[in-house]
Amino acid sequence: MFMRAIRRLPLSTGTGDYPVGRGSVLSSPMGETTMNAIKTAAIVVIAIGLIAGVVGWVFLDSEKNKEMSTDLVTVAYSPFESTALFWIAEDQGFFKNNGLNVTPQKYDSGAAALDGVVNSEADIAVGISEFPLVRKAFENIPVRAIGSIDKGDFTYLVARRDHGIVNVSDLKGKRIGTTIGTIAEFHLGRFLMLHGMTMEEIILVDVKTPAGWVDDVAKGDIDAIATAQPYANSARDQLGDNAVSWSVHSSQPVAGLIISTDQWLSTHPEQAERFLRSLAEAEEYAHTYPTEAQAIVQKLLDLDPGYMATVWQQNQFSLTLDQSLVLAMEDEARWMIRNNLTNATAIPDFRNFLYTDGLDTVKPGSVKIIR
Repeated sequence: MFMRAIRRLPLSTGTGDYPVGRGSVLSSPMGETTMNAIKTAAIVVIAIGLIAGVVGWVFLDSEKNKEMSTDLVTVAYSPFESTALFWIAEDQGFFKNNGLNVTPQKYDSGAAALDGVVNSEADIAVGISEFPLVRKAFENIPVRAIGSIDKGDFTYLVARRDHGIVNVSDLKGKRIGTTIGTIAEFHLGRFLMLHGMTMEEIILVDVKTPAGWVDDVAKGDIDAIATAQPYANSARDQLGDNAVSWSVHSSQPVAGLIISTDQWLSTHPEQAERFLRSLAEAEEYAHTYPTEAQAIVQKLLDLDPGYMATVWQQNQFSLTLDQSLVLAMEDEARWMIRNNLTNATAIPDFRNFLYTDGLDTVKPGSVKIIR
C-alpha cells in the first residue's frame, strides 16, 4: 500500500522543476547562475591571457627595437685612475642599460685625448685635467666640460741624485721633462715659482709618451721628470735609492673632466645626458662597493694592486661641476699669461666653457657654479 502511494514526479526542464533519477543532474535557478558565472570567469581568464600575450610581445618587441637603436659613442681616455668611474660604468653595463654603445679610444695623455675630440676622432673625452681646457679656451676652440668625475693629487717630480739633485734649488739649469700642454707642465712651473725659480731657469724637455716619462729619466737622458702616477712610481722604482722626489700639487687637486665639443653637444643632448647618468650610477656603485670598484679599475687599467691601494685614497670620485674648477682654471690662465704661453692678455670667462644642462638634470644640486 505504502509503495503505491508514492507519486512519480514528471521530468521537466521548465523553471522550478526538480528532475530526480539515476544519473540525472539537479537543475535550479541557483545552479544556472553558478554555471553562467563559471563560463564568464573562463572567458575573462582567456581574455587576460590573450592581453598578457599581446603585452609581452609588445614589450619584447620594444626591447628589441631599443637594443637596435643603441647610440654609438666613441670615448677618448688616457690610462690614469682619474677615469675610474668610466671603467666602472663600462664594466657594470651602465652605458648599455642607458642605450649607449661605448667604444674606448686610448691616448697617452689627457691633452692628446682632448685633441682627439677636437679633431673628431672621438665624441667625448674623460679624465681630462682642466689645464688643456684652459689652453683651448685661450685658442677660442668651442669645447665644453660637462662634468668632473675626479679630484686627485698624484703628480710628482722625480729626479736623479747622481745628477747633483738633492734639494729643489738644485733643479736650476737641469734638463726636466714633462709633456707640454698637460697639467703636469703647470704644476711643475708653479712648483718652481714657489721655490723662487722660473721655467726659464731650467731646460724644459717635451716628453710625450709613458715610456719616455719613465725611461728617459731612468737612462739619464734627462735629469728629472714631472709626471702623474703610476709613471712617477715606475720612475722611482727604476732609480731606487738614486731617486729623489717631490709632490708638485701645492694643495691644488687636479680635476678629471668630461669634455665634448659644442657641435656634438648641440646635436646629441640626450646622449650626453645618458652618458652622465651612467657615470652617476658608477659613482653610486663605487661608494657602495669600494673594494669591488677598485678591483675593476685595477684590472682594466692593468695597474699594480699595491699601487692601487695607495693611490685610490688620493682621489675623490664624484660627479660634479663646482666653482673650485673655475678658480683653478683662472689660476692656471694667469700663470700661462705670466709665462708667455699665450698671446692673450685677458683671462677668458670659463663659464662659457662649461655645459651644465645635462648634469643639472641627471644629478640636481651637483652643479655649484656662480652664474
